[in-house]
Amino acid sequence: MSRQGVGAPVLRKEDGRFLRGRGRYVGDIAFPGMREVAFLRSPVAHGIIRAITKPQGYEAQVFTWADLEGVQPIRAPSSLPGFRKSDQYPLAHGRVRQVGEPIAMVMAATRAEAEDIAEMIGLDIEELPAATDMLAHRAGPPIHENWPDNVVLHTLVDDDISDVAAPIVVRRQLRTARQHMAPMEGRGVVVRWDERMEQLEMHSSSQMVHVTKTGLAECLGLPEAAVRIIAPDVGGGFGYKGILLQEEVAMGWLARRLGGTALRWIEDRREALSAQANCREHHYDIAVHADHDGRILAIDCEAHVDSGAYSAYPFSACLEAAQVASILPGPYVVPRYRCRTWSVATNKAPILPYRGVARTGVCYALETTLDAVARQAGISPVELRLRNLPGPEAMPYINITNKIFDSGDYPEALRRAADAVDAAGFPARQAAARAEGRLIGLGFAVFCEQGAHGTSVYHGWGIPFVPGAEAAQVRLTPDGGLEVRVGVQNHGQGMETTLAQVAHELLGMPLDRIRIIHGDTALTPYSTGTWGSRSAVMAGGAVGDACALLRERVLAIGAHLLQAEHVEYRDGAIHAGAASVPVAEIARIFHRAPQQLPPEMQTQSLEVTLGHKTVRDTGTFSYAAHAVEAEVDAATGQVKLRRYLIVEDGGVLLNPLVADGQVLGGAAQGIGTALYEEMPFDTAGQPLASTFVDYLLPGAGEVPDIEILHMETPSPISRFGQKGIGESGAIGPPAAIVNAINDAIAHLGREVTDIPATPERILAALA
Repeated sequence: MSRQGVGAPVLRKEDGRFLRGRGRYVGDIAFPGMREVAFLRSPVAHGIIRAITKPQGYEAQVFTWADLEGVQPIRAPSSLPGFRKSDQYPLAHGRVRQVGEPIAMVMAATRAEAEDIAEMIGLDIEELPAATDMLAHRAGPPIHENWPDNVVLHTLVDDDISDVAAPIVVRRQLRTARQHMAPMEGRGVVVRWDERMEQLEMHSSSQMVHVTKTGLAECLGLPEAAVRIIAPDVGGGFGYKGILLQEEVAMGWLARRLGGTALRWIEDRREALSAQANCREHHYDIAVHADHDGRILAIDCEAHVDSGAYSAYPFSACLEAAQVASILPGPYVVPRYRCRTWSVATNKAPILPYRGVARTGVCYALETTLDAVARQAGISPVELRLRNLPGPEAMPYINITNKIFDSGDYPEALRRAADAVDAAGFPARQAAARAEGRLIGLGFAVFCEQGAHGTSVYHGWGIPFVPGAEAAQVRLTPDGGLEVRVGVQNHGQGMETTLAQVAHELLGMPLDRIRIIHGDTALTPYSTGTWGSRSAVMAGGAVGDACALLRERVLAIGAHLLQAEHVEYRDGAIHAGAASVPVAEIARIFHRAPQQLPPEMQTQSLEVTLGHKTVRDTGTFSYAAHAVEAEVDAATGQVKLRRYLIVEDGGVLLNPLVADGQVLGGAAQGIGTALYEEMPFDTAGQPLASTFVDYLLPGAGEVPDIEILHMETPSPISRFGQKGIGESGAIGPPAAIVNAINDAIAHLGREVTDIPATPERILAALA
């Protein structure tokens, strides 16, 4: 490690412009003569469109599906057997299936004027009963006309466990709430038809620009060369910005029709909360079979996921439920396993992957049930987990669903967490608190995060965009700087810093001479984008491989210039004994004085594009142990987090400061999942939290000081031993917090089963 290379805790390069207000977001982009767009959205969750009447005098500014000639609906396919496809029209066609579904697009000089015109549109909808409960409405009536029921996909891992004789069987029914991702910056689109390039140029707040380009071209019937997607600075994504938008397709059609006139739509918060995609609405019926010592003998589960009205492109409606069955056993040794999952269509916004994708729910289901097993077995939750976790000697460990855990010491992470919070001494502290009339509890959660999983995994999950080798392009400029081009997207992860550190590790030039270029399909290699905790491993590996090849070329030129047979690359220069030549001088000679080089070197390039795959494409496995001490107010149901500690193993950390930021941010979101965030619907399918008055997010006062202890067990399959940890912080909090709550009230024979664990739910449990 150098002072700026892999492992160095350097400050983020990008923070200077963000802290000074010099970032450039979609909302900052403007073109001369640009028009603003607003959408008329469905006021009902389910209904047949009888008529749409454009207001007199504004017909040329209002567009419906009937106007969008040549446009195809958005179709997110899946190769999984039994998957049911749905057409998601950019503007509603014939029927609406969720509140907020776009029905008409309005163009005007200002957003206010466009909204005024939208309010004048006549809309006749015959309202139909809404499917709002995934359990009650799984069998129908179907919300898609050609379906027999509302099952998008049914999966079964069928290991017959009927012969398992377990003295302890704990069964729980658990539910997680539907949430909204709530990035600081909402979605936004600025689009125009570039007449000179004969190309649709779209600026979009997106975390996967190349996938958006492909989907948009398909819907508009354009060759991909005629579409360019640019993501400027992106103010948070979390999965919310990982799909092709209906608004992007509709506006792309209109921009092409208008010629050179630019259009802009900036999502407002009410649109985001009431109309756009949600996530994480799960129901579990789970049973854990164990022996008297608390060792797991079998797990049996039936899980439902509310998928919403449509399959969002590209992941489809099945990403959550299809993963549940494969990841529910977590990091534990589970001899027998059965799991049935249902993806159910309802009249709600389509479900999207959200930071932790399915893992947060399965962690909550399994970890809270394991605590109940520990109580029945009469052992501590820590001891129960230690008896069921594979040790470091078992690595690489293959679990019952064929997940290959690459490296780590899971029991040690839990032991460190337990020691740090003095779990052994907690029963005495708890008893003393009860004597004072206070309810305190200690909760743990252990989980793993599969990241950077590749071709074989996503092909098996039926995902239409299967990631292959991740490419990076590195270019040595004539003055000795370095340009690094990657197809992944930075939206808060600090990749402009960590990828520059990787390049510095190989080439030695200072970080301020390394420029990371991303977010533009015209300038970067094709990539499926930033998702699945893949960027540090895959793009980091690609940058490392490309820089290594560029380094070899620079070494050869340096050896020629020094007339030396044996040279070494050190401190940004080529050395041969006491003589040396800086890399900047090599770049100058190659680009501006090639006559000093032999012909065979003149025809080489100091620009390298190279793809990278991990040694095994089944993914890296980060893991963590979360420990929470919580206090429950029996009179109000309020929960206070007295202490929060995380022991995290993300392999070799490219930058410890960036890693801490990822874990802390994720933990804050996980606290929201555990205690505050919920998107409820009434029986008519109306969302009941359309502003931040009703949709509660944790703030500084709700997030405690979080302590992080790092372990660094290198992954044997990645370029530098790094693992993906972008989602890890968000996975563990709900399980750990609810386990702490339940520990506080267990002596009363009470338990919380549904999250968020609001004061109302806690008081109901206590009652």
